[in-house]
Amino acid sequence: MIYFKFFVIGILVFMFSACEKESVSGLAKVHWDRDMCTRCVMVVSDRKNTVQVANSLTGKKYMFDDIGCMTLWFSEENINWKDKAVVWITDVDSGEWINARKAFYNPGNITPMSFGFSAHKVKSSIKDANEVLSYDEVLKIITENAR
Repeated sequence: MIYFKFFVIGILVFMFSACEKESVSGLAKVHWDRDMCTRCVMVVSDRKNTVQVANSLTGKKYMFDDIGCMTLWFSEENINWKDKAVVWITDVDSGEWINARKAFYNPGNITPMSFGFSAHKVKSSIKDANEVLSYDEVLKIITENAR
């Protein structure tokens, strides 16, 4: 009888753990057209410019509709863990989640909040090689333009 109880408890734990909000890769599951941007509170619907940030100290996840919202949120909220944050962004071509710090960016794109910076997984997908920017360069430009 005691083995049966452990078996039932094990099954219940497994079932409830399958209902967690996170996907296998560590990203929060996105509920498109329902989840809201942490900063501007607009509905997240653009599958080619969405950003997720994870606080590496607490594991808490934040969603943004544009890399500009994330950048300004870091500044406005005085986020002291931003250098340790795990940041993902969707590739503008495929919609695949990629490491935002390793992505390649170009300006002049149509983005949800009109900051205009889109991420690319590979540098060669940016047609004008003179417009390739790094993650840090994008954050610096957005911060400077906000002043």
